[in-house]
Amino acid sequence: MTDQLTQQDVNNTAWAACDTFRGVIDPAQYKDYILVMLFLKYISDLWADHYAEYKKEYGDNEERIRRRLARERFILPYVEFRDEKTGEVTDRFLADFHALHERRKAANLGELINIVLDHIEEANKAKLEGVFRNIDFNSEANLGKTRDRNRRLENLLGDFAKLDLRPSRIEEDLIGNTYIYLIERFASDAGKKAGEFYTPKQVSKLLAQLAAPRPGDRICDPTCGSGGLLIEAAALVEAQGSPGNPNKDFALFGQEVNGSTWALARMNMFLHGQDGARIEWGDTLNSPALVETDRLMRFDVVVANPPFSLDKWGAAEAQADRYNRFWRGLPPKSKGDYAFITHMIETALPQAGRVAVVVPHGVLFRGGAEGRIRRALIEENLLDAVIGLPGNLFPTTSIPVAILVFDRAREKGGARDVCRDVLFIDASRDYQSGKNQNALLDHHMARILETFRARQPVDKYAQVASLQEIADNDFNLSIPRYVDTFEEEEEIDVAAVEREIQRLEGELAEVRARMKQYLKELGV
Repeated sequence: MTDQLTQQDVNNTAWAACDTFRGVIDPAQYKDYILVMLFLKYISDLWADHYAEYKKEYGDNEERIRRRLARERFILPYVEFRDEKTGEVTDRFLADFHALHERRKAANLGELINIVLDHIEEANKAKLEGVFRNIDFNSEANLGKTRDRNRRLENLLGDFAKLDLRPSRIEEDLIGNTYIYLIERFASDAGKKAGEFYTPKQVSKLLAQLAAPRPGDRICDPTCGSGGLLIEAAALVEAQGSPGNPNKDFALFGQEVNGSTWALARMNMFLHGQDGARIEWGDTLNSPALVETDRLMRFDVVVANPPFSLDKWGAAEAQADRYNRFWRGLPPKSKGDYAFITHMIETALPQAGRVAVVVPHGVLFRGGAEGRIRRALIEENLLDAVIGLPGNLFPTTSIPVAILVFDRAREKGGARDVCRDVLFIDASRDYQSGKNQNALLDHHMARILETFRARQPVDKYAQVASLQEIADNDFNLSIPRYVDTFEEEEEIDVAAVEREIQRLEGELAEVRARMKQYLKELGV
């Protein structure tokens, strides 16, 4: 019998804590309060566990304990309150969850939580600066007037107090998995707003595997949301190590425009042990922050699920883009799809970088400026594969989507510059149907990946098209133009059908005659 908490134990308790906010504020908002509190509880329990270990080793020597704790991944500082007149300390406590739980009856509970988070942020600037600035536990607009707000926050602290998240009580990666579990559940509740922070896990896994990150790679997601895609890419590289010794030879980078979502990504990285990930806050298209020596950073792998057909993405400013990303042409101001695509390609390493991006199907065939950019990318021999996915995979839209894979190793001088074709895969019929949302299962993903790597035609599923064939189709990438999924209907034996009709009509006549006789006998 083990006293360890299971993944389900933690998931259920964390999800039950959401009852505090249901019906009060929108799921897209209350996710921040829940996830921040889970984060605070975890680092508090981790700190307490390490303090207990050092206490056993050093006894009452607080100075030696303090020096050891100062070398931890993060620091929990102390909070002091002083009398305004005398300057005397009126209260002093460790800035952690447990101190807040002890003070859960305080009249200024929301303010106390904010103060604790501010102190933690200040003490861990390199890893957590700005992470809590978009969350206000003392907000009357979100959490109600003082009495109601305090009651809700007291309940929230009480719910999380039930969880013992010390390392000895939980499995490795359990908290990171719970974080992702909650984000998935919030996405389901948040509906269309979920697209701001979430890409379905299976789509993230597929995208990461198509990009195939390797040890030594710099990996970037320029629209990283809460960071799930980066986590999947990191896991692929780690798995290339030995058992118990994951390969850590990689670097993660991301940028996110939404402040609260950026904060989630930073916490998500920390909870998954990716403390060194560089996640920037800002608009990737208009203010790219991943730069060095005034040039865009270059990456071995660039993956993203950018906003579909983003309106008002910044076309006017892009005309004078200081990084010259849009030299192939300026995407239309009402559809930013190719703005994201060209940004990703320009930040991939020349002659080596790999790009995988989720797009709406319109990207494959729309004309005008988009058609000209698409033609340029194909003529440059950058496009490697077009993969059609089923509809209704995302909480934000029911439309079917596609994945485009670009490989700059196909450029002149690159390792694959002899490749002069594009692989098309139609995986639109492979999914598990759900009540509200469809899902890709492992065997669906395996089929896509096997076909992608083999790069051979598969009847009714995949085809390899030459660049000339694509040019003959006016650079239209619509998948049905290349993958024939037409199923011929079985030939109908008209004579047999006619005989069956006659037989059925005869049986019907007999039934009517018997019914008439029965009615006559009943006197009807």
